[in-house]
Amino acid sequence: MNPSGPINPTPHQVQPYAAPAVPPLVIPYGVPPGLEYLTQINQVLIHQKISIVEMLTGFETNNQYEIKNSIGQEIYHAKEKSDCFTRNICGSARGFQMRITDNMGQEVIRLNRPMRCCLQEIEVQSPLGVTIGYVKQDWSFFLPRFSILGPNYEVLLKIHGPFLPFKCCGDVNFEVKGMIDEKPIGRIIKQRSGFIKKCFTDATNFCIQFPLDMDVKMKTVLMGACFLIDIMFFDKGGQLFLKLLKEDKIVYRQHNSDKKPHISERQNQEDACIKRRAEDSEWSLAERHM
Repeated sequence: MNPSGPINPTPHQVQPYAAPAVPPLVIPYGVPPGLEYLTQINQVLIHQKISIVEMLTGFETNNQYEIKNSIGQEIYHAKEKSDCFTRNICGSARGFQMRITDNMGQEVIRLNRPMRCCLQEIEVQSPLGVTIGYVKQDWSFFLPRFSILGPNYEVLLKIHGPFLPFKCCGDVNFEVKGMIDEKPIGRIIKQRSGFIKKCFTDATNFCIQFPLDMDVKMKTVLMGACFLIDIMFFDKGGQLFLKLLKEDKIVYRQHNSDKKPHISERQNQEDACIKRRAEDSEWSLAERHM
């Protein structure tokens, strides 16, 4: 007789991949549609997808990211939208849109970043057309500094980065601090990539930690800050243009060096001709005096 309870699968049986927990039945007031799941978690993982075209050619493509929960289940997907020229010429200073969709393909978050030369900024919208906050770079000589702003441009949080955010060994931590005593309340961590992955691609992995009871809108704006930090400090966009300039400079130098022997040889021929004419004139003068 079969037991009435659930049957546990055998150890060698492949377990199904569980979907993320469903949103709560009672949606908290003020939570934008599609962001209900963020009320249940205190960290997200952001993994940039590797582009084969970018690996083989060095040609910068639109960045794509998988946003996952702490056990690796994908909850959102982010894709950059920018034109080819600005990606490969302007590099990390490029303007772009980032569209973030849920597992049903519905756009739930949009990031807008204008192209600027200094003091970068990104706008976070959820739902589309409704601004819930901004991330603004603060002036600093050596240390990365950012402010998390509300929809009315009021400062709510601060982000402090390390002196050298480009180190290749170990993780890079950006501390999220509150306005009261500037105590750390969260962290944006750029996780170390493998050696082979780092050599052939600029794909990055991030972990964002925040309090479980933090406002969902602020959690969303912190995700926008993570994308801005990635593009500013860890993206290699624009390297193709610099590489082409370097190759053109080398070809130009080689072309000029090839010209120099011809010029010197011609000059030597002209000098020899002048010397020969001078000798002939001296010989003719000597014959007249004889």
